[in-house]
Amino acid sequence: MVVEIGRAILSREIFEKHFLCDILKCKGACCIEGDSGAPLTDEEAILIEQEYNTFADLLPEKHKAEVVKQGYSLIDEDGDLVTPLVDNRQCVYSYYNDKGILKCAIEKAHFDGKTKFRKPISCHLFPIRITEYKRFDAVNYQELDICKPGRVCGASEKLPLYKFLKEPLIKKYGQEWYSEVELAAEHLLSSK
Repeated sequence: MVVEIGRAILSREIFEKHFLCDILKCKGACCIEGDSGAPLTDEEAILIEQEYNTFADLLPEKHKAEVVKQGYSLIDEDGDLVTPLVDNRQCVYSYYNDKGILKCAIEKAHFDGKTKFRKPISCHLFPIRITEYKRFDAVNYQELDICKPGRVCGASEKLPLYKFLKEPLIKKYGQEWYSEVELAAEHLLSSK
């Protein structure tokens, strides 16, 4: 069963699964695992290029060299606009902090007040993946082994996925839309 809100069709897992990132355990694995870079919108690709100098100093030299070689964004084998990768694995815009945790340089610059752009919406929404079609968006939970600590942590806190990702969901679809998600969640819980 799915839930339709506006142009978005949400899988029930968005309401039923629990999640809370446990970055101390996963070490930011979502920035290094996968077969392609982070999906980007056209606007995000432009923003990354425009804002690159606000976060470039956080990047290792090897990453900067890859940006020069590959560009700020690229089209992958599936025809999607994505971030470049280093060694065909790690997002070029990631770096290891002093605790060995993989972090986003764009997000760090945002939190340091250097840019208003926080990070690509696909990263902010992870582990939700949105596939945009002509008439609707498919909003699905992507369950990956690397996120097992997040599932365990979310279950212990009884934090549903849609609540964990409230901020990026509002950023993507708006507050009014998210209020409908909350109503749908209440209805789903009461019908169990």
